[in-house]
Amino acid sequence: MRQSNLNQAFMPTLVAFILTFILAFSSITQAAESSASADSSSDSKPSYETLADVLENPESRQELIDKLRDLQSEKEDDGSKEKSEEEGPSFARQIADQTQEIAQDLVATVSDSFQAVGEIGTQESDRDWSKLIAELTQLAIVIAATGIVFWLVRGIARAAFSKINNWADNETSNPVFRRGLAIGASILLDLLVVILAWVTGYGIALFAIGSGGEIEVTQTLFLNAFLMIEIFKVVLRTVFSAKDSALRPLPMGDQTAIYWYSWLNRLTNFIGYGVLLFVPLTSNLLSTAVAQLLNVLIVLFAFVYAVLTILHNRSHVREQIQTLALDSTFSLTRVGLGMLARSWHLLAIAYFAVMAGTLLLEPKEALPLMLIATVQTVVAIAVGMLLMTILAWYLNRPLHIGENLTNRYPMLEYRLNAFVPKVFQTLRIVTLISVVAVVLDAWHIFNLKDWLVSPAGVHFIATLLTVGAILLTAMIVWIGLASWIEHRLNPQSEDNAPSAREKTLLTIFRNASAITLIIMTIMIVMSEIGINIGPLLAGAGVLGLAIGFGAQKLVQDVITGVFIQMENAISVGDVVTAGSITGVAEKLTIRSLGLRDLSGTYHIIPFSSVDTVSNYMREFAYHVGEYGVAYREDTDEVIIKLRDAFDELMSDDDNRQKILSDELEVHGVTALADSSVNVRVRIKTLPGSQWAIGRAYNRLVKRHLDAAGIEIPFPHLTLYFGEDKQGEAPAAPIRVIEAPKSVSDKKTKASDDARSETNAKQNQDFDDGD
Repeated sequence: MRQSNLNQAFMPTLVAFILTFILAFSSITQAAESSASADSSSDSKPSYETLADVLENPESRQELIDKLRDLQSEKEDDGSKEKSEEEGPSFARQIADQTQEIAQDLVATVSDSFQAVGEIGTQESDRDWSKLIAELTQLAIVIAATGIVFWLVRGIARAAFSKINNWADNETSNPVFRRGLAIGASILLDLLVVILAWVTGYGIALFAIGSGGEIEVTQTLFLNAFLMIEIFKVVLRTVFSAKDSALRPLPMGDQTAIYWYSWLNRLTNFIGYGVLLFVPLTSNLLSTAVAQLLNVLIVLFAFVYAVLTILHNRSHVREQIQTLALDSTFSLTRVGLGMLARSWHLLAIAYFAVMAGTLLLEPKEALPLMLIATVQTVVAIAVGMLLMTILAWYLNRPLHIGENLTNRYPMLEYRLNAFVPKVFQTLRIVTLISVVAVVLDAWHIFNLKDWLVSPAGVHFIATLLTVGAILLTAMIVWIGLASWIEHRLNPQSEDNAPSAREKTLLTIFRNASAITLIIMTIMIVMSEIGINIGPLLAGAGVLGLAIGFGAQKLVQDVITGVFIQMENAISVGDVVTAGSITGVAEKLTIRSLGLRDLSGTYHIIPFSSVDTVSNYMREFAYHVGEYGVAYREDTDEVIIKLRDAFDELMSDDDNRQKILSDELEVHGVTALADSSVNVRVRIKTLPGSQWAIGRAYNRLVKRHLDAAGIEIPFPHLTLYFGEDKQGEAPAAPIRVIEAPKSVSDKKTKASDDARSETNAKQNQDFDDGD
């Protein structure tokens, strides 16, 4: 204040002196110019002759040239000097000037303070010591009354704090919200205690001690200091909460909280009451210089004490912050805490250095500004950490939608658990950025209020909210659309089960909707953030036209696929023949068909190569059986046996459920082939069951025809051993290989029977011969 007052008194004098000098210099210059012009006019004639003499003589001519060059160089030096003065001093020069000014002010303050202390006993004082003692006594009464009321009310409120702590410590389904309410209630209760003690002190100062409702300046100094310091200590009690662990927003142990609260409480009392109360009292009682010395001593002692304490706890605090960083699930928080763990002591020392410097230079204005900035910083960080803790709790807690909704929408819970955490992570990032902005605004590094009302700030906030609303709407639309499609595709739905065609079309519609929604969202977001999407749309149109000409096969695939799906020609799960390949349709896209054949090979067939689609899974199917018998067999008997086989097939419950007709459809004799007479029958089945029914029926037909002795022709092989010139065939060399025991026993019995029969016939023939 002294330096600023000096500057305010000195600046007008300096400006007046400069103006006077300029006016005087200008008048002198004008007079000189007028006299010079008069002289030149009077001596103009002989001056030409003199100039001619100078130019004629080489020595004088060279001397004139040198003088002119010297004058030009001096003019250039003066111009560069004036230009540098107009540009202003450099940044380094400014820092040097400010540092010099601060050092000079500090030295002058200390020098004047020691001089004032030395002159205390020598100077005569006209103070009314009785009045001064009475004023100090009244101040002591106000201090004692305010302190007693604060101590009593806080002791009474201690029970309420304990109840709030126990209520917040209970295990509930929503502990974060419950804890936030408890912390808010404790802050309001603590502020109420402080305000009640402050109002009581003012009441005593005005009505119990003061006369006529007047209050002394010293009492006002104490009460204002009490209010500011205790409000700051409310912030400290909220952050550390030494006695109530459940009301502590930061994760720290009881011993750590008690240690740091006690240290900061002592430091706050020492600096706060020292600067806001004892320094002004000293200024009133003794002198301003002594008060400035006391201010310097208080600030220096507090700064040294704070630095020593910070360095002493550097490693311990770093380990705790690193532990928090390792436990954090949010990458940005983890990185930030890691950086804070390595540099927290530097930030703390810088904070106290700034506080000490401002208290030394502007003691009356610095402390309130520092307290307000500190309170705003601590409140912003505490609120931010509380919000981030709440968001982290919801982020780590999976959502459950209930069994009924899960059965109707199987993937809804999965999608919500994938979408909601991203929203909470975004909110955590926004919270972190907001906290940083508020902290920078508290220290006047960044003016948040002016930026918010500026066109750039309004545009940024509006764009941010609009983009967030667009992304949120897009995600909600996608979740609703995808959940509805899955509900329609759910075979366990209460509604009718989806058909194969509906499954295919809904799957294609889901993919197309996802692509459309993504493209539209990107385009709208780009438009909102200021990117001109007109050229992009024009470029996309030209690119689409180029792709249409250059990729005609792809266009044909898409168009053919669309019409195939619209005509319900193929559905997922159908057995089809497409592109000369038969298999099960496993995948349908807008341009291709995925088939898996009987051997398990997976084929991808573009729709442009599909000329004909044969679907075996529409409404019903037939097993067509054509059975050949020998020419000697009776075809009517064969048909009877085929019907008997069908009757036996229908007797099986599993097969009967797959057959749509109770009668066997007999077409009769369809061909007289080379070695067989062919009889055709047909069985109507469910689509897809014709092959299983055919296999079961073929098995029964074989059994029934074999039981009836009806021959089923099969290809024969005739062995020809050749013949000689007389037409006789030579004996075939046949070697009998011993058969297995069971087979050899049968063959032995058969050969014995044949031998017995042969012997009996030979004996009969022999008897007849006789």
